[in-house]
Amino acid sequence: MQAILALEDGRIFRGHGYGHPGECHGEVVFNTSLTGYQEIATDPSYAGQIVVLTNPQIGNYGTNQADNEAARPFIEGLIVREFSAISSNWRSEQVTDEYMERYSVPVLAEIDTRALVRHLRTHGVMRGVISTVESDPDKLVQKARGIRKMDGTDLARVVSTKSIYPFDSADNRNQSDEPLLPVQKAEDRKLLHVVAYDFGIKLNILRMLAREGCRVTVVPAETPATDVFSLNPDGVFLSNGPGDPEPVDYAVRAIRQMLGRVPVFGICLGHQLTGLALGGRTYKLKFGHHGGNHPVRNNRTGKVEITAHNHNFAVDPDSINANEVELTHVDLNDQTLEGLRHKTLPLFSVQYHPEAAPGPHDSHYLFRDFRKMMEEWKA
Repeated sequence: MQAILALEDGRIFRGHGYGHPGECHGEVVFNTSLTGYQEIATDPSYAGQIVVLTNPQIGNYGTNQADNEAARPFIEGLIVREFSAISSNWRSEQVTDEYMERYSVPVLAEIDTRALVRHLRTHGVMRGVISTVESDPDKLVQKARGIRKMDGTDLARVVSTKSIYPFDSADNRNQSDEPLLPVQKAEDRKLLHVVAYDFGIKLNILRMLAREGCRVTVVPAETPATDVFSLNPDGVFLSNGPGDPEPVDYAVRAIRQMLGRVPVFGICLGHQLTGLALGGRTYKLKFGHHGGNHPVRNNRTGKVEITAHNHNFAVDPDSINANEVELTHVDLNDQTLEGLRHKTLPLFSVQYHPEAAPGPHDSHYLFRDFRKMMEEWKA
């Protein structure tokens, strides 16, 4: 299939279509990870976005059920340089082309992805349309300009679960049953009850919490704090998710009501909502952070962690009250705020993804820190 990408500024890229034939639209972003295309595709934080992968060869190791971070892909479309028609890996269960077609994800390949990424870095992320059915680029550009902007859009309530459910780690194993860190077996420790807000939560986050001896109950994004308290949690987790944090005011209100009453740990969107709950501001980055190789300095230890990122918004560090909140982590690429901790209340959050999937494991310690915080608070 012939396929076209049209950006809102009029830039056109022509290539070949794979996966699902038809059209898709969304904000076009790029991810610099070398592997993990299936985990990226199934990350709910990418809802409303078309993802460009900078690694030139994608699809060569196929797909399998164990690598899903959600029940289905959430990306609107995928753009790559070379899309493999075959899979060569013993774990592969389905060729990537068939997987994308199965879940109605259009794929644009055989374009100059380097030129596209440079364009987005220079001008910022922008709205775009991939089409295999419309050949008039001017019409596609007009469609791109008519797409709702990510700014001001609440997507957390769109991707969130609609009902409360307990997470069963036995049904959601990743490719290795062996722990990546030397941790005690969960049965050897007293289980702690964590209520996890689902703003677009990834499965590996739930796995990491379970591995630290947590019994996890997942609740919808709009769950009031009073309903959370009725579940008698030892701690509350605020998940990653898509869209602009500012319209998610219902979560901000819930977080404020939980401050000082229960330990809280937030990741990604959960970090941004924590910043807003503490009186801070958020802003949109020019082209976001998406990749598995971002250096972040832990200000408490001085160590640099190589981390996985996927966010378009950030917390303004100047808006945070330094008398009450410690800024714990900073991005060494652009100095954006990557972590904070309240000085007196049981609360901390990070902007990046310590659960990785895909990505490095340097920051797994944060899940142990969360358990320790819950144990101390409970004592």
